Amino acid sequence: MLPQTIGSPALWAGFIVFVLAMLALDLGVFHRSAHVVRFKEALAWSAVWVGLSLLFNLGIWWKFGAEPGVQFLTGYLIEKSLSIDNIFVFVLVFSALRIPSLYQHRVLFWGILSALVLRAAMIFAGVAMLQRFHWLIYVFGAFLVFTGVKLFLNRNHEEHPENGFAMRWARRLIPSTSRFDSHHFFTRESGRWLATPLLMALLLVEVTDVLFALDSIPAIFAVTRDPFLVFTSNIFAILGLRSLFFLVAGMVEKFSYLKVGLSAVLVFVGTKMAVVDFVKVPAFVSLAVIAALIGGSVVASLLKARAEDRAKAGARPPPPPRGRPASQAS
Repeated sequence: MLPQTIGSPALWAGFIVFVLAMLALDLGVFHRSAHVVRFKEALAWSAVWVGLSLLFNLGIWWKFGAEPGVQFLTGYLIEKSLSIDNIFVFVLVFSALRIPSLYQHRVLFWGILSALVLRAAMIFAGVAMLQRFHWLIYVFGAFLVFTGVKLFLNRNHEEHPENGFAMRWARRLIPSTSRFDSHHFFTRESGRWLATPLLMALLLVEVTDVLFALDSIPAIFAVTRDPFLVFTSNIFAILGLRSLFFLVAGMVEKFSYLKVGLSAVLVFVGTKMAVVDFVKVPAFVSLAVIAALIGGSVVASLLKARAEDRAKAGARPPPPPRGRPASQAS
Protein backbone atom coordinates (compact mmCIF):
# COMPACT_ATOMS: atom_id res chain seq x y z
CA MET A 1 0.00 0.00 0.00
CA LEU A 2 1.37 3.41 -0.99
CA PRO A 3 1.81 6.15 1.66
CA GLN A 4 -0.51 9.11 1.83
CA THR A 5 -0.09 11.47 -1.12
CA ILE A 6 -1.31 14.92 -2.04
CA GLY A 7 -2.24 13.57 -5.47
CA SER A 8 -5.92 12.75 -5.84
CA PRO A 9 -7.07 10.47 -8.68
CA ALA A 10 -8.17 13.59 -10.57
CA LEU A 11 -4.73 15.17 -10.19
CA TRP A 12 -2.99 11.99 -11.35
CA ALA A 13 -5.28 11.69 -14.37
CA GLY A 14 -4.94 15.38 -15.22
CA PHE A 15 -1.15 15.28 -15.06
CA ILE A 16 -0.90 12.17 -17.24
CA VAL A 17 -3.28 13.69 -19.81
CA PHE A 18 -1.17 16.86 -19.81
CA VAL A 19 2.04 14.89 -20.43
CA LEU A 20 0.50 12.88 -23.27
CA ALA A 21 -0.93 16.04 -24.85
CA MET A 22 2.45 17.82 -24.73
CA LEU A 23 4.21 14.82 -26.26
CA ALA A 24 1.62 14.61 -29.04
CA LEU A 25 1.99 18.35 -29.67
CA ASP A 26 5.77 18.01 -29.73
CA LEU A 27 5.96 15.13 -32.21
CA GLY A 28 2.76 15.71 -34.18
CA VAL A 29 3.01 19.47 -34.70
CA PHE A 30 6.38 21.04 -33.94
CA HIS A 31 8.58 18.11 -35.00
CA ARG A 32 6.42 16.34 -37.55
CA SER A 33 9.23 16.53 -40.12
CA ALA A 34 12.83 15.76 -39.20
CA HIS A 35 15.03 18.84 -38.90
CA VAL A 36 18.14 20.00 -37.11
CA VAL A 37 17.22 21.61 -33.78
CA ARG A 38 19.01 24.95 -33.65
CA PHE A 39 20.12 26.83 -30.55
CA LYS A 40 17.23 29.33 -30.57
CA GLU A 41 14.61 26.58 -30.88
CA ALA A 42 16.25 24.57 -28.08
CA LEU A 43 16.40 27.69 -25.91
CA ALA A 44 12.71 28.43 -26.52
CA TRP A 45 11.62 24.87 -25.68
CA SER A 46 13.86 24.80 -22.59
CA ALA A 47 12.20 28.01 -21.41
CA VAL A 48 8.77 26.45 -22.05
CA TRP A 49 9.53 23.33 -20.01
CA VAL A 50 11.17 25.21 -17.14
CA GLY A 51 8.30 27.71 -17.13
CA LEU A 52 5.66 24.95 -17.04
CA SER A 53 7.56 23.21 -14.22
CA LEU A 54 7.72 26.38 -12.13
CA LEU A 55 4.06 27.14 -12.86
CA PHE A 56 3.14 23.64 -11.66
CA ASN A 57 5.33 24.23 -8.61
CA LEU A 58 3.42 27.41 -7.82
CA GLY A 59 0.17 25.46 -8.08
CA ILE A 60 1.46 22.86 -5.60
CA TRP A 61 2.60 25.65 -3.28
CA TRP A 62 -0.76 27.45 -3.47
CA LYS A 63 -2.92 24.33 -3.12
CA PHE A 64 -0.97 22.29 -0.56
CA GLY A 65 1.40 24.70 1.20
CA ALA A 66 5.09 25.56 1.34
CA GLU A 67 6.42 22.17 2.43
CA PRO A 68 5.21 20.18 -0.62
CA GLY A 69 6.16 23.14 -2.84
CA VAL A 70 9.76 23.15 -1.59
CA GLN A 71 9.91 19.35 -1.85
CA PHE A 72 8.80 19.43 -5.49
CA LEU A 73 11.27 22.19 -6.36
CA THR A 74 14.14 20.39 -4.62
CA GLY A 75 13.32 17.11 -6.35
CA TYR A 76 13.06 18.89 -9.70
CA LEU A 77 16.43 20.58 -9.17
CA ILE A 78 18.08 17.28 -8.25
CA GLU A 79 16.68 15.48 -11.29
CA LYS A 80 17.41 18.40 -13.63
CA SER A 81 21.03 18.63 -12.52
CA LEU A 82 21.61 14.87 -12.65
CA SER A 83 20.04 14.72 -16.11
CA ILE A 84 22.85 16.93 -17.41
CA ASP A 85 25.14 13.98 -16.78
CA ASN A 86 22.95 12.01 -19.22
CA ILE A 87 23.76 14.59 -21.86
CA PHE A 88 27.48 13.82 -21.64
CA VAL A 89 26.71 10.19 -22.52
CA PHE A 90 24.17 11.07 -25.22
CA VAL A 91 26.80 13.22 -26.95
CA LEU A 92 29.23 10.28 -26.90
CA VAL A 93 26.57 7.87 -28.23
CA PHE A 94 25.57 10.09 -31.15
CA SER A 95 29.19 10.82 -31.98
CA ALA A 96 30.35 7.19 -31.83
CA LEU A 97 27.44 5.91 -33.95
CA ARG A 98 27.64 8.94 -36.28
CA ILE A 99 23.97 9.83 -35.82
CA PRO A 100 23.18 12.87 -38.00
CA SER A 101 21.86 15.92 -36.17
CA LEU A 102 18.76 15.64 -38.37
CA TYR A 103 17.61 12.45 -36.57
CA GLN A 104 18.86 13.01 -33.01
CA HIS A 105 15.57 14.53 -31.83
CA ARG A 106 13.65 11.44 -33.01
CA VAL A 107 15.95 9.12 -31.06
CA LEU A 108 15.65 11.23 -27.92
CA PHE A 109 11.86 11.55 -28.25
CA TRP A 110 11.22 7.80 -28.32
CA GLY A 111 13.95 7.18 -25.76
CA ILE A 112 12.41 9.60 -23.30
CA LEU A 113 8.86 8.39 -24.02
CA SER A 114 9.76 4.87 -22.96
CA ALA A 115 11.87 6.26 -20.11
CA LEU A 116 8.73 7.87 -18.69
CA VAL A 117 7.08 4.45 -18.41
CA LEU A 118 10.17 2.79 -16.94
CA ARG A 119 10.71 5.55 -14.40
CA ALA A 120 7.06 5.48 -13.33
CA ALA A 121 7.41 1.76 -12.62
CA MET A 122 10.67 2.32 -10.70
CA ILE A 123 9.17 5.16 -8.66
CA PHE A 124 6.08 3.21 -7.57
CA ALA A 125 8.19 0.13 -6.82
CA GLY A 126 10.63 2.22 -4.77
CA VAL A 127 7.89 3.96 -2.78
CA ALA A 128 6.18 0.64 -2.05
CA MET A 129 9.47 -0.98 -0.99
CA LEU A 130 10.35 1.89 1.36
CA GLN A 131 6.87 1.73 2.86
CA ARG A 132 7.18 -1.99 3.55
CA PHE A 133 10.92 -2.26 4.32
CA HIS A 134 12.00 0.91 6.10
CA TRP A 135 15.59 -0.33 6.48
CA LEU A 136 16.04 0.05 2.72
CA ILE A 137 16.36 3.79 3.26
CA TYR A 138 19.79 3.17 4.80
CA VAL A 139 20.76 1.00 1.83
CA PHE A 140 19.65 3.71 -0.61
CA GLY A 141 21.55 6.34 1.38
CA ALA A 142 24.75 4.31 1.41
CA PHE A 143 24.37 3.59 -2.30
CA LEU A 144 24.05 7.30 -3.09
CA VAL A 145 27.13 8.16 -1.03
CA PHE A 146 29.08 5.40 -2.77
CA THR A 147 27.87 6.58 -6.18
CA GLY A 148 28.82 10.17 -5.39
CA VAL A 149 32.34 9.19 -4.32
CA LYS A 150 32.73 6.98 -7.40
CA LEU A 151 31.54 9.80 -9.68
CA PHE A 152 34.12 12.14 -8.14
CA LEU A 153 36.99 9.66 -8.50
CA ASN A 154 36.03 8.87 -12.13
CA ARG A 155 35.17 12.45 -13.12
CA ASN A 156 37.98 12.56 -15.71
CA HIS A 157 37.34 9.06 -17.07
CA GLU A 158 36.21 8.99 -20.70
CA GLU A 159 33.21 6.71 -21.26
CA HIS A 160 32.65 4.57 -24.35
CA PRO A 161 29.04 3.32 -24.13
CA GLU A 162 29.13 2.08 -27.72
CA ASN A 163 31.68 -0.56 -26.67
CA GLY A 164 29.84 -1.64 -23.52
CA PHE A 165 28.07 -4.86 -22.70
CA ALA A 166 24.62 -3.55 -23.69
CA MET A 167 25.72 -2.68 -27.21
CA ARG A 168 27.64 -5.96 -27.72
CA TRP A 169 24.61 -7.90 -26.50
CA ALA A 170 22.24 -5.95 -28.78
CA ARG A 171 24.42 -6.48 -31.84
CA ARG A 172 24.48 -10.23 -31.20
CA LEU A 173 20.74 -10.57 -30.79
CA ILE A 174 19.49 -7.98 -33.28
CA PRO A 175 20.61 -8.19 -36.93
CA SER A 176 21.77 -4.69 -37.81
CA THR A 177 23.34 -2.60 -40.52
CA SER A 178 25.53 0.49 -40.54
CA ARG A 179 23.35 2.05 -43.26
CA PHE A 180 20.79 4.75 -42.44
CA ASP A 181 17.35 4.64 -44.02
CA SER A 182 16.06 8.17 -43.45
CA HIS A 183 14.53 8.40 -39.94
CA HIS A 184 13.56 4.70 -39.74
CA PHE A 185 14.72 2.37 -36.98
CA PHE A 186 14.56 -0.66 -39.31
CA THR A 187 15.39 -1.12 -42.97
CA ARG A 188 15.10 -3.96 -45.45
CA GLU A 189 18.21 -5.38 -47.11
CA SER A 190 18.32 -8.53 -49.27
CA GLY A 191 14.86 -9.51 -48.06
CA ARG A 192 15.77 -9.16 -44.35
CA TRP A 193 14.71 -6.59 -41.80
CA LEU A 194 17.76 -5.03 -40.13
CA ALA A 195 18.13 -2.49 -37.36
CA THR A 196 19.64 0.83 -38.42
CA PRO A 197 22.12 2.79 -36.26
CA LEU A 198 19.15 4.82 -35.01
CA LEU A 199 17.77 1.78 -33.17
CA MET A 200 21.18 1.03 -31.66
CA ALA A 201 21.41 4.63 -30.47
CA LEU A 202 17.89 4.35 -29.02
CA LEU A 203 18.84 1.22 -27.08
CA LEU A 204 21.91 2.94 -25.62
CA VAL A 205 19.82 5.97 -24.65
CA GLU A 206 17.36 3.62 -22.89
CA VAL A 207 20.07 1.74 -21.00
CA THR A 208 21.78 4.98 -20.02
CA ASP A 209 18.57 6.47 -18.66
CA VAL A 210 17.80 3.38 -16.58
CA LEU A 211 21.31 3.44 -15.09
CA PHE A 212 21.03 7.13 -14.24
CA ALA A 213 17.57 6.57 -12.77
CA LEU A 214 19.16 4.22 -10.23
CA ASP A 215 20.87 7.32 -8.83
CA SER A 216 18.31 10.05 -9.37
CA ILE A 217 15.16 8.32 -8.08
CA PRO A 218 16.66 7.32 -4.68
CA ALA A 219 18.04 10.87 -4.47
CA ILE A 220 14.51 12.30 -4.68
CA PHE A 221 13.37 9.84 -2.01
CA ALA A 222 15.76 11.68 0.30
CA VAL A 223 13.61 14.79 -0.20
CA THR A 224 10.10 13.31 -0.19
CA ARG A 225 8.39 9.95 -0.36
CA ASP A 226 5.13 11.34 -1.68
CA PRO A 227 4.71 9.40 -4.95
CA PHE A 228 2.94 12.29 -6.67
CA LEU A 229 5.76 14.75 -5.91
CA VAL A 230 8.46 12.21 -6.82
CA PHE A 231 6.73 11.32 -10.08
CA THR A 232 5.86 14.85 -11.23
CA SER A 233 9.24 16.39 -10.41
CA ASN A 234 10.99 13.52 -12.16
CA ILE A 235 8.79 13.63 -15.24
CA PHE A 236 9.01 17.41 -15.65
CA ALA A 237 12.81 17.20 -15.58
CA ILE A 238 12.85 14.35 -18.12
CA LEU A 239 10.42 16.10 -20.47
CA GLY A 240 12.83 19.01 -20.75
CA LEU A 241 15.86 16.79 -21.32
CA ARG A 242 15.66 16.82 -25.14
CA SER A 243 15.66 20.61 -25.46
CA LEU A 244 18.37 20.80 -22.78
CA PHE A 245 20.47 18.39 -24.84
CA PHE A 246 20.35 20.56 -27.96
CA LEU A 247 20.94 23.65 -25.83
CA VAL A 248 24.16 22.53 -24.11
CA ALA A 249 25.43 19.57 -26.20
CA GLY A 250 27.87 21.79 -28.04
CA MET A 251 29.46 23.10 -24.86
CA VAL A 252 29.40 20.18 -22.41
CA GLU A 253 33.19 20.24 -22.31
CA LYS A 254 32.98 23.68 -20.66
CA PHE A 255 31.27 22.21 -17.55
CA SER A 256 34.49 20.74 -16.20
CA TYR A 257 33.46 21.01 -12.53
CA LEU A 258 29.86 19.84 -12.97
CA LYS A 259 30.60 16.23 -12.00
CA VAL A 260 32.25 17.50 -8.83
CA GLY A 261 29.01 19.33 -7.98
CA LEU A 262 26.87 16.31 -8.87
CA SER A 263 29.01 14.00 -6.74
CA ALA A 264 28.66 16.42 -3.80
CA VAL A 265 24.87 16.46 -4.28
CA LEU A 266 24.70 12.65 -4.24
CA VAL A 267 26.85 12.46 -1.10
CA PHE A 268 24.70 15.11 0.60
CA VAL A 269 21.33 13.52 -0.19
CA GLY A 270 22.69 10.04 0.56
CA THR A 271 23.87 11.18 3.97
CA LYS A 272 20.56 12.96 4.56
CA MET A 273 18.70 9.75 3.72
CA ALA A 274 20.94 7.57 5.91
CA VAL A 275 20.46 9.78 9.01
CA VAL A 276 16.78 10.63 8.43
CA ASP A 277 15.71 8.82 11.62
CA PHE A 278 18.21 10.76 13.74
CA VAL A 279 18.61 14.20 12.12
CA LYS A 280 15.79 16.09 10.42
CA VAL A 281 17.04 18.41 7.70
CA PRO A 282 14.36 20.98 6.73
CA ALA A 283 13.29 20.93 3.10
CA PHE A 284 14.34 24.54 2.48
CA VAL A 285 17.85 23.75 3.82
CA SER A 286 18.16 20.85 1.38
CA LEU A 287 17.03 23.11 -1.45
CA ALA A 288 19.58 25.80 -0.52
CA VAL A 289 22.47 23.32 -0.21
CA ILE A 290 21.69 21.56 -3.52
CA ALA A 291 21.22 24.85 -5.37
CA ALA A 292 24.52 26.14 -3.98
CA LEU A 293 26.41 22.98 -4.96
CA ILE A 294 25.06 22.87 -8.52
CA GLY A 295 25.21 26.62 -9.05
CA GLY A 296 28.72 26.82 -7.65
CA SER A 297 30.00 24.03 -9.89
CA VAL A 298 28.44 25.64 -13.00
CA VAL A 299 29.84 29.10 -12.19
CA ALA A 300 33.29 27.67 -11.44
CA SER A 301 33.20 25.72 -14.72
CA LEU A 302 32.26 28.78 -16.76
CA LEU A 303 34.96 30.90 -15.07
CA LYS A 304 37.56 28.23 -15.82
CA ALA A 305 36.41 27.98 -19.46
CA ARG A 306 36.58 31.76 -19.84
CA ALA A 307 40.11 31.85 -18.36
CA GLU A 308 41.22 29.07 -20.73
CA ASP A 309 39.74 30.91 -23.72
CA ARG A 310 41.59 34.08 -22.72
CA ALA A 311 44.84 32.13 -22.30
CA LYS A 312 44.44 30.59 -25.76
CA ALA A 313 43.69 34.00 -27.27
CA GLY A 314 46.81 35.45 -25.64
CA ALA A 315 48.98 32.60 -26.92
CA ARG A 316 48.02 33.15 -30.56
CA PRO A 317 50.66 34.88 -32.72
CA PRO A 318 49.78 38.45 -33.66
CA PRO A 319 48.27 38.89 -37.13
CA PRO A 320 50.70 39.93 -39.89
CA PRO A 321 50.85 43.69 -40.50
CA ARG A 322 48.73 44.99 -43.31
CA GLY A 323 50.28 46.72 -46.29
CA ARG A 324 53.41 45.94 -48.30
CA PRO A 325 56.50 44.44 -46.69
CA ALA A 326 59.33 46.86 -45.98
CA SER A 327 61.52 45.19 -48.66
CA GLN A 328 58.98 46.17 -51.31
CA ALA A 329 58.71 49.81 -50.22
CA SER A 330 60.23 52.28 -52.67
